[in-house]
Amino acid sequence: MRTFPLAKRLQALPPYLFAAIDKAKEEVRAQGKDIISLGIGDPDLPTPEFIVEALCAAARKPEHHQYPSYIGMLAFRQAVADWYKTRFGVDLDPATEVMTLIGSKEGIAHFPLAFIDPGDLALVATPNYPVYPVTTAFVGGEVKYLPLTDENDFLPDLDSVSEAEWKRAKLIYVNYPNNPTAASAPRGFYEKLVAIAREYDVIVVHDAAYTEVYFDPADKPLSILEIPGAKDVAIEFHSLSKTYNMTGWRIGMAVGNPSLVAGLGKVKENVDSGLFQAIQEAGIAALQNGEPYAAKFREVYKERRDVMLKCLGDIGISCRVPKASLYIWAKVPHGQTSQEFVTKVLRQTGVVLTPGNGFGTPGEGYFRISLTVNTDRLKEAASRISSL
Repeated sequence: MRTFPLAKRLQALPPYLFAAIDKAKEEVRAQGKDIISLGIGDPDLPTPEFIVEALCAAARKPEHHQYPSYIGMLAFRQAVADWYKTRFGVDLDPATEVMTLIGSKEGIAHFPLAFIDPGDLALVATPNYPVYPVTTAFVGGEVKYLPLTDENDFLPDLDSVSEAEWKRAKLIYVNYPNNPTAASAPRGFYEKLVAIAREYDVIVVHDAAYTEVYFDPADKPLSILEIPGAKDVAIEFHSLSKTYNMTGWRIGMAVGNPSLVAGLGKVKENVDSGLFQAIQEAGIAALQNGEPYAAKFREVYKERRDVMLKCLGDIGISCRVPKASLYIWAKVPHGQTSQEFVTKVLRQTGVVLTPGNGFGTPGEGYFRISLTVNTDRLKEAASRISSL
């Protein structure tokens, strides 16, 4: 069979982190090992039944069997605006400041097409979700990484960016609660970031997919749009995936500065045909009635976090106590590299972990645990790791 070379932009890419993990996992499974997957942040809990029922009812409506709106149903965008007002106290115009996405990853990946020209500079806080730099590079943008370190509470050092770099920068990607470090950002950080972005006309791209997975009401994460002046410069990407266990449904939203939302919309007009409207109706149900369920899910994840932290402490693995997200960011023991450690754990115990360096150079020496199995399996995973 004839084969054809990939475009240079794809040839330059390393293997996608989670695809590589899936491949290694299946190789070990084929050897007969019982796999405990703590690698990918995909909730194991089912989507609440009332959301499923809303989808089924909406799917029977003939009007949803035709092409949907590129920017999403106004009713869904209104539900997003209402949710933002209730949850964050943020006012959004559903007509111009909210857009429906086919999952937040899709929107984040398409955003550079709208605002990055070849040679433009993008700042990326790292360790990071791989999509930020990859899609920036696809359109010819230049990436400067801002390291997230334990010493700086896993916040980017904004003062390390020179004035010349701020003047060059077209946008900056930040993500809190953070994947993979599980760090949270305080109000003061957002205030400083917004002030700098306004001074230098830098677009702030905030990935806020984990704001609803927190463990104490006193630690409820912020939307960057709560900061005065943020709407001048910011677009925020959010999702129903982690909040309501809807990862497979692929429904999210972009909100914020209307020119940024419109720019993304212009891209989407040319590359997709919108999201199935029955899913958007189910999304409306989730946003309007899902908070009691989200609160129950938070209790489940808090219990899992506490169980895993104790297990890790018992076997001498160091990590911070996360206030939010689905993850624990732990230090690799015994001076091993991230890749060496997680490969040994997988091949000898069947436990899937994610190497920290897969998220960027500052992640070396760490590994990520996803709290996406029940407590018994978490204890079993820790027991297996302790046997090494």
